[in-house]
Formats: sequence, structure tokens, C-alpha cells
Amino acid sequence: MLEPSNLKYESFTMKLNKTLRGKIMNQQIRKKEEEILGAIAEELPPVVFRNWNRWRDVLPMSPRSVANDDCLGKGPAERVYVGRNAGYPRAAFLDYLKKRTRLSGGE
Repeated sequence: MLEPSNLKYESFTMKLNKTLRGKIMNQQIRKKEEEILGAIAEELPPVVFRNWNRWRDVLPMSPRSVANDDCLGKGPAERVYVGRNAGYPRAAFLDYLKKRTRLSGGE
């Protein structure tokens, strides 16, 4: 028969193992996220305009979704206009993508 102190110890070690696994998974997910964003950053021009012809080849979201977020105040922090065309500096756009990126940690 198991003693109550043994149960507490086993419960504690199971929680500790789960926590450590979670931290390792989070590190792996963050590393993967950085790799993905790095690959995207290499392809982006200095200013990413919403009418950029390679948008759909490089970016995983619609330019209209970015425009909608921008209108709601949830978009990239900085905006540049050239005529009627809106664009975003690379750094601001990458920060926005980082906020919007979500990776699952499936095993």
C-alpha cells in the first residue's frame, strides 16, 4: 500500500516533469518561430506595401487582413503612405507578424 507521503512525492515529480517538458517545448516552439520569421524577413523589402506583387508568395496572410487590423488599431505600429498605397516598415511589420504567429506544440 502506498503511503500518503509517497503520493505527494509522486504527484510533485509528475508536476515537475510536466513543467520541464513544457519549458523545453516552449523553447523549441520559440526557436521554430524565430526560424520561420527569419525566413520571411529575408524575403521582405525595406517597406512592405499592401499592393506588393509577391505578398501572397511570401506572407501567410491577406493584405486585407492587415488593413483591417490596422484600421482597428491592432496592426503594425508604423505606417507609410506613398500616394494612396499603404505600407509598413520591415521591423514594424515583423513585430506585428510575431504577435500574430501561433505555433502548436504537437508531439
